[in-house]
Amino acid sequence: MDAQVAVIGVGSIGSMALWRLAAQGVDAIGFEQFAPGHDQAAAGGESRIFRSAYLEGPQYVPLLLRARELWRELERESGQQLLTLNGGLMIGSADSDSMRNVLVSAERFDLPHEVLDADEMGRRYPQHRMLPGEIGFLDEWAGVLRPEFAVLAAARCAQARGARLVTGNRVSAVEPFDGGVRVRAGDRTYTVEQAVLTAGPWTARFAPELAGHVTPRKLVMTWYPALDVPAYQPDRFPIFIRESGAVHIFGIPTLDGGSVKVAPHAPYGDLADGDDLDRNVAAGDLDAINRTVAELMPGLVPTPVRVASYMDAYTTDNHALVGQLPGTDNVWLLGAFSGHGFKMATAFGQVAAELVTEGKASLPIDHLDPTRFL
Repeated sequence: MDAQVAVIGVGSIGSMALWRLAAQGVDAIGFEQFAPGHDQAAAGGESRIFRSAYLEGPQYVPLLLRARELWRELERESGQQLLTLNGGLMIGSADSDSMRNVLVSAERFDLPHEVLDADEMGRRYPQHRMLPGEIGFLDEWAGVLRPEFAVLAAARCAQARGARLVTGNRVSAVEPFDGGVRVRAGDRTYTVEQAVLTAGPWTARFAPELAGHVTPRKLVMTWYPALDVPAYQPDRFPIFIRESGAVHIFGIPTLDGGSVKVAPHAPYGDLADGDDLDRNVAAGDLDAINRTVAELMPGLVPTPVRVASYMDAYTTDNHALVGQLPGTDNVWLLGAFSGHGFKMATAFGQVAAELVTEGKASLPIDHLDPTRFL
């Protein structure tokens, strides 16, 4: 055997899985077609949101709370600052399902928060133009993650603990057999006891039984100049997610001293395969987000100074696939996080390590079981 465990894809989730496996003393080898910290898939774009009160439902809160602890552990181990908790605003109609989910999450788990009416939002956060009937929910345990640096930090910490990395070679096949798994990468075949599939936008390649429920999608991020830069620094401008009717956007404070990331909370189109990403963006594709910025964020120039394309894999119900790969007993799948996995990446790294070593996870993942589609 070349190792006890192979991790296929050392990106958002795979880097954290490799780190947690190495922390448990597991002999692990990671395979990455690019290199840890690359911007070719879901972890690019300078920043990602972290939040604890969850729009998608309270079942995620235990994962988020554990992720927060592990982000701090990774910071201590790597010596890098990766998570800035500057608060997070959820903005929307008071009677919407999303706002109700946030309130249920906060109350059930006693999360520190405030509910702000439109007048209070105007006083404290004039960067946002509120619409009739909208409120703000301030999640005090929300903030900004640095994805590229985080992935690289996890991979390096894993290596420091004894994990190995194979980079610049694409995995062409993962073949379970009785007692092991063969991994074909480049011109070599490796043999391991178990494999963890964390292939991001390429998930469907390694899970053909689920391919009809997994689609890679293009994501476009846009950065807008601030007219009053200090008003958009992290100490005055929390991360935000906004659902105003048909408009679903998110935003992150300036990290470069002048531009503010504001982008749709939705993909820009489906891809047949993760290799099909066209990073070019037509000017007309930005009309909708530019109009939204002009309407709802009066302190920003509604023409982006930076545009970047990335991708992620989405399932048909927008919840990830986490568990045993159907039809196998030694291959574990963590993929298709549907645009909201990075904040929980450290917790899912722990989940991967527990699945490998114990066959079950201590965190709640039943709602993510891949067999729900079969």
